[in-house]
Amino acid sequence: MNVLVTGASGFVGRHLVSALLGKGFKVRAVSRDLDAARALPWFDEVEFVAADIQDPNLDVAALAEGIDVIAHLAWSGLPNYQALFHFERNLPLDYAFLKRVIEAGVSQVLVTGTCFEYGLQSGPLSEAIAPQPNTPYGLAKHTLRQFLEALQRQQPFTLQWARLFYLHGEGQNPNSLLASLDRAIDAGEAQFNMSAGDQLRDYLEIRQAAAMLAALVARRDVAGVINCCSGQPVSVRALVEQRVAERQANIALNLGHYGYSAHEPMAFWGVAERISQLAGEQHAA
Repeated sequence: MNVLVTGASGFVGRHLVSALLGKGFKVRAVSRDLDAARALPWFDEVEFVAADIQDPNLDVAALAEGIDVIAHLAWSGLPNYQALFHFERNLPLDYAFLKRVIEAGVSQVLVTGTCFEYGLQSGPLSEAIAPQPNTPYGLAKHTLRQFLEALQRQQPFTLQWARLFYLHGEGQNPNSLLASLDRAIDAGEAQFNMSAGDQLRDYLEIRQAAAMLAALVARRDVAGVINCCSGQPVSVRALVEQRVAERQANIALNLGHYGYSAHEPMAFWGVAERISQLAGEQHAA
């Protein structure tokens, strides 16, 4: 199978490309950042295309030629979840791009969504729960899925909507929690400023998430919304304490320095039944 991966040099994309190559897929990797892609270990193993998928003049038919499935990870402007450009710019341009890919003959479409589609709903969140996005980012992703489902009624294709929860690992945003902690430890700082850390979240190491996405690419018969998550609630404090222990660091945690986020509930995590079943079937095969 030939897979087109957008956002290939990004946090998720770089790991998904590695996972797909490991499963024997041929990959056409797309990114605006040629220099970032050149630095990645898989660069010489893929067909790389330097392009902006939001460019209305992009030759999408040529980009999609010979492709069996697209994994659409590209999304500009993160981690600014509150910016209006998510639905004013990204939503219409990403939909227009995907529609052109589908019209070019690609009949399996995997798109990464977000747990922010669930909004402020608490507790275990299954795919059957109706989204209630409360951020422009979550609203834009949710609406993109609705647009694509409407398109399916005119031009049938397989839509796999992979709803990502909290990812961490190599290549993560340098301002994210664990990256900031690692930087403070490396700098020999005496303390690390954070919230009280009581929030419960669903954390997933990036290579595990990439393996889940690669498994979905391999399963054309699996469609709809799929939570990509661990299914295990972990407190922010426990996550930080675990990393401090792993690093054998003496840094003190300055708990309560920051308040809680207004756009996230205090306790939520994904129900992982669908993705766990898929992983089990892959392992059995």
